[in-house]
Amino acid sequence: MVREGHDAVRGEDERPDPATAAFVAHRNLLFTVAYEMLGSAADAEDVLQETWLRWATVDLAAVRDQRAYLVRITTRQALTRLRALGRRKESYVGSWLPEPLLTSPDVAEDVELADSLSMAMLLVLETLGPTERAVFVLREVFDLDYDEIAAAVDKTPAAVRQIAHRARAHVAARRPRDVASPAETHAALAAFQRAVETGDLQGLLDLLAPDVVLVGDGGGVKQAVLRAVVGADRVARLLAGGLAKVGDRASMGPVQVNGHPALVMRLDGEIDTVVAVRVDGGLITGLYAVRNPEKLSHLVRETAVSR
Repeated sequence: MVREGHDAVRGEDERPDPATAAFVAHRNLLFTVAYEMLGSAADAEDVLQETWLRWATVDLAAVRDQRAYLVRITTRQALTRLRALGRRKESYVGSWLPEPLLTSPDVAEDVELADSLSMAMLLVLETLGPTERAVFVLREVFDLDYDEIAAAVDKTPAAVRQIAHRARAHVAARRPRDVASPAETHAALAAFQRAVETGDLQGLLDLLAPDVVLVGDGGGVKQAVLRAVVGADRVARLLAGGLAKVGDRASMGPVQVNGHPALVMRLDGEIDTVVAVRVDGGLITGLYAVRNPEKLSHLVRETAVSR
């Protein structure tokens, strides 16, 4: 497959062949479509592999809109993968969280894209059925028309309109009401980091909403809370106690994850945990701690996303 940063297949004139050129031009978009449908970068990469194999056999002369055609292939492959992922998640140890992506600062400038990539939003998308999720992502995030979406999900345009309406209402009832600005999130995270590093329990309590929820994902490989922990007092004491055990071995620093400020914790210099947050009204209402090593590989370098 043609991968980001790799040289494309080139002919004698040093130009990529048309199929390769089209795939490379839309690769970041296709990855983002697959990732928003799956919440897994590793699975999104596999979907791109499958998309490329199918695209390489297409008669380009018969393709009117290459972008739409590629999105259609990607969506169909992602839907197949999403249904298989649903079965895998049933046997997943503990809570399942999306795989965090290290993103460039400019992703945050596209507010709608950054919102759709946030941990909180991806968890809302997890409550949709596969077809509903595909329709919502393609319509609300990527602004595809109903005819294009219908071709991608094998439904009529009328059926897609109904699915989009239901999905939109479902998401609206569950998504964050007021999206905090990057500056607000950064300030909350900086205060959170200071309180955690200094063991300031009262400082933590002042930052956490009374009904804050902490979700951890260790994948059965690393220790993590198996069920969500609810309540400021419980969450603050759990965090303070856990970090007291590792002491000077731990260090924390800011990163940009999924288009939003986040924290990465290292143990003995190695990435151990990524902490993303949801901030409402200046208080932290959600903490998402990913420790599963299989989900931390995309923090080595930035992942390009686009729409």
